[in-house]
Amino acid sequence: MTDLADQTCDACSGDAPKLTKDEITALIFDLPEWRIKDFDGVAVLSRQYTFKDFAKALAFTQKVGDIAEAANHHPAIITEYGKVTVDWWTHKIGGLHHNDFIMAAKTDRLYA
Repeated sequence: MTDLADQTCDACSGDAPKLTKDEITALIFDLPEWRIKDFDGVAVLSRQYTFKDFAKALAFTQKVGDIAEAANHHPAIITEYGKVTVDWWTHKIGGLHHNDFIMAAKTDRLYA
């Protein structure tokens, strides 16, 4: 299988199926720093990154925004002093799609 970070997001419609629990379990194995959290009944892929200062956190936030815009797939990002929290989910389907795991892997690659 191709590394998730090397894959491309495919546009999905509102009737695209959400990932099953088994599919999520298989994909999260490749993203050990990420966790699944519940946000008002919606499964969200979440990770917090740490930095030495706000400027580094802000620069990372911009890089995440750049890849999100290029993929037309946008996360929730919280930037604070020394940390950035990134949440990926597919708004159109109200849950997790393969694209979210691709973008999480791309986010990890930016951080590395």
